[in-house]
Amino acid sequence: MSKVYVIHENEEWTEYLFKRLEELDIPYEDWLLDNGSIDLTKEPPEGIFYNRMSASSHTRGHRYSPELANAVIGWLEAHGRTVINGSRALQLELSKVLQYLELEKHGIRTPKTIAAVGKDELLKQAQSFEGQKFITKHNRAGKGLGVQLFQSVDALKEYVEGDEFEEPVDGVTLIQEYIESPEAFITRCEFVGGKFLYAVRVDTSEGFELCPADACSIDDLFCPVGEEPASPTKFQIQKDFHHPILENYEQVLAANNIQIAGIEFIKDQDGNLYTYDINTNTNYNSDAEALAEKYGMLEVAGYLGERLNQIRQKSYS
Repeated sequence: MSKVYVIHENEEWTEYLFKRLEELDIPYEDWLLDNGSIDLTKEPPEGIFYNRMSASSHTRGHRYSPELANAVIGWLEAHGRTVINGSRALQLELSKVLQYLELEKHGIRTPKTIAAVGKDELLKQAQSFEGQKFITKHNRAGKGLGVQLFQSVDALKEYVEGDEFEEPVDGVTLIQEYIESPEAFITRCEFVGGKFLYAVRVDTSEGFELCPADACSIDDLFCPVGEEPASPTKFQIQKDFHHPILENYEQVLAANNIQIAGIEFIKDQDGNLYTYDINTNTNYNSDAEALAEKYGMLEVAGYLGERLNQIRQKSYS
């Protein structure tokens, strides 16, 4: 029997999805890729395959899970299986450089960014930001990995040459202009089935001093796990949110065969909008959803069920 297969490396992040699939009586199987293997001489099972592999898997001891997922998804796609958030989505999840290039291709402004490998090159390229605030972050990120705010190149030099420097898992560090925002919040737009679902305003005033555009509190608070639950006021789903940027976002998702994602933006003091993250492993805040009576994982489960029914109908025809 065809079913939904969920590809991931973190069991805590799939708990809510599995509950929704069970609620809708949609058959599924858990494909936990913390380790494993694939036999390339065999065909994959029939069904729908939903990729939820995370760029931050190495922080949970799963260093090579994305590489394994890439092999599995390639195997599935080679056999014509339907993969939700397939190989291209995984590429973007693992590289902010690719995200920014794709966003700019579709007329979406991103912060000025330079990618560098090696400490000497990092310090050299930072010279172009002298006289202004800038941040560093990891190319393969999630959880705000490597995010630091600097007032000068000298401050960066002290960090890079000190014991606190975080080496990126892929070796690529990004240097990026710091976006000054008049209010301490960012906006995250959620998409299911490639279509806009809702926008949530995220308060960044607590634990978000380094950069109001990409600190670990964002991913941690969106996730249903963490040492402490987020305040209900941290996340507020915006009623009747409309913005021309949504059409551009949907174009980016369609062009890259991404069906489920969260895209984040921030506005500067002049009202200019900067987009800085495409998260293809999106999670939702339960408190905000309960207040707004909008439920992301329920929408995701329903979408997966619809796609499953489509392939079943094809097999019967």
